Amino acid sequence: MVPARGTLAVGELEVRRSRFLTWVGRADDGDAARELIDAARAEYPDARHHCSAYLHEVPGANRVARSSDDGEPSGTAGRPMLDVLAGSGMTDIAAVVTRYFGGVKLGTGGLVRAYSDAVAETLAEVEVHVRRERLLRAVEVGAAEAGRVEAELRSRGFDIVDTDWGARVRHLVAVDPADLAGLDGALAALSHGELVTTDAGRRMVETPLRRR
Repeated sequence: MVPARGTLAVGELEVRRSRFLTWVGRADDGDAARELIDAARAEYPDARHHCSAYLHEVPGANRVARSSDDGEPSGTAGRPMLDVLAGSGMTDIAAVVTRYFGGVKLGTGGLVRAYSDAVAETLAEVEVHVRRERLLRAVEVGAAEAGRVEAELRSRGFDIVDTDWGARVRHLVAVDPADLAGLDGALAALSHGELVTTDAGRRMVETPLRRR
């Protein structure tokens, strides 16, 4: 699971007069994670701590996991934040928690709970997508029928990931292998058997997670 692209969820938690301001965003790589961290620092330049954690995938290699306590006692901020991210089942995600000290020391256990809770509460606001490998099937239609075919396929739950417009319009449909027969059947019904799909490879596709 991954956050939707462009995601920025924010939250605020107060613990014994200390304020914990949390940003959670999409991070497909380390540069994106550092951009989020730098943005939080720029937004709250007078804060002493900007603790962070992020996870992202690397094709053909192990997942990258990084965290920073940014001046808090070792192990009380970044690592607990990272544990919450990892426990969420999400990847390609970064979190920054900015702390304004309220004058009351929270102790090691208090800091761990506060940073963990700050991230967990904000994660609940993140729009989550599921990333799956899908077959790509191409279908060509006349320009006059392209809009109708697209609308009908979408209404049946098929994901059109690209459209090339020309004298003939080429829709690229991402489909679960188990649904391929359904796609072909839907197109046949729409065109009296004239429209068929051709193989166009595979792609990782992100779709919204339906939460109960």
